[in-house]
Amino acid sequence: MTHVLRRGRASLAFSFLVQGVAFALLVTRIPAIQDRYGVSDALLPAFLAAVPILAGVGSVSTERLVKRVRPSRLLRWSQPVVLLALLGVGAGERMVELGVALAAFGLAVGVLDASMNMLGVSLQRSYGRSIMLSFHAAYSLGGIVGASLAWVGAHWDLALWVSYLPVVAVLLPTVLVGSRWYVDDADAAPAMEEKAAGEGQALVFKWLLPLCLVMTVAYIGDSTVSNWSAKYLQDVLGSSEQMATVPYNVYMVTTLLGRAIGDLGVRRFGAVAVVRGGALVAAGGFAVVAAAPGAWVGMLGFTLLGLGLCVLVPQTFAAAGRLFPGASDAAVARLNVFNYVGFLIGSPLVGALGDLWSYRGAMLVPMVLVLVTLVYARSFAAQPDRYGGGHERPRTADVGRGSNGL
Repeated sequence: MTHVLRRGRASLAFSFLVQGVAFALLVTRIPAIQDRYGVSDALLPAFLAAVPILAGVGSVSTERLVKRVRPSRLLRWSQPVVLLALLGVGAGERMVELGVALAAFGLAVGVLDASMNMLGVSLQRSYGRSIMLSFHAAYSLGGIVGASLAWVGAHWDLALWVSYLPVVAVLLPTVLVGSRWYVDDADAAPAMEEKAAGEGQALVFKWLLPLCLVMTVAYIGDSTVSNWSAKYLQDVLGSSEQMATVPYNVYMVTTLLGRAIGDLGVRRFGAVAVVRGGALVAAGGFAVVAAAPGAWVGMLGFTLLGLGLCVLVPQTFAAAGRLFPGASDAAVARLNVFNYVGFLIGSPLVGALGDLWSYRGAMLVPMVLVLVTLVYARSFAAQPDRYGGGHERPRTADVGRGSNGL
């Protein structure tokens, strides 16, 4: 069984990495995609918004599909669709072809994100200790690799399909082979025993709502960095165009580092302490960015943001699995929708506030929202006793519990 779990963990981590590569290759080449298809600045936001909206649809559909189809099977076939859709974005010529490719990409990403995190939650349950952050660290590493490949394509002025084809040609057969070793709850005795103990458990949305709010806030912060860091450094802090590209890369690297060591922190101090610490560090990062007198201090702020925000999303998925051990797949799928809600809110919110008020002031809004996480930090406890309204919350295995008893 140990060999099965280790192999399942490695194959799932590789899927997270591949998804990081694919998503980075799409979002970092948006200007090239816009030029290829002649998408106007007015129409571009509609295309960009369609992807997370359809991904939300895909995630909701996954909640229903997993009642009949194993998450491993959904992941096995949704990831190739994502890669082929990415290639379709690069190979098309007409705007309708771009629309079809992006629609396929969005729907498949929703299924893929939900099923990947379902498998991650069940594997963590089987391991009996925190490993969820390691999967998201693999995603961050994939994002760095994808962004680097996108830079090469842009530097050498390669056609989009020329940039995408070798990547898809290598990754597609690799993920199909690796998918043979995914591990579902039914394949892992510890996970299956705990899930069976909660069999028939209803998904009570109001119990899940605090985690949904934290997920939304985390992605508002993340989308603020990904969409506005370069503009902020150049237009507000007066950096050069070249230097303005650095903050997001620094953010991705610190996100990777934070996630690589984050599981150790959860095992030592508990999930509640790690989430509280992450929220405080992220809020401090936004405060530094808002008050920065120059570009170098601004980059320090974005560095803190990477270290703080990186722990919130993986721990939110893990907490949903502990909260509903008998309905963890449905809880993860429902929670995953708020990933896309945060993505849709974050960038327009900061942009509107920046235009109406100031971009420095706009950075204080995600700072305040991140601090809201502190109010709901107890939702991440390994064995929460009671949650609002006198309802007894389900007691679960002591996964990720620290030595201080959190």
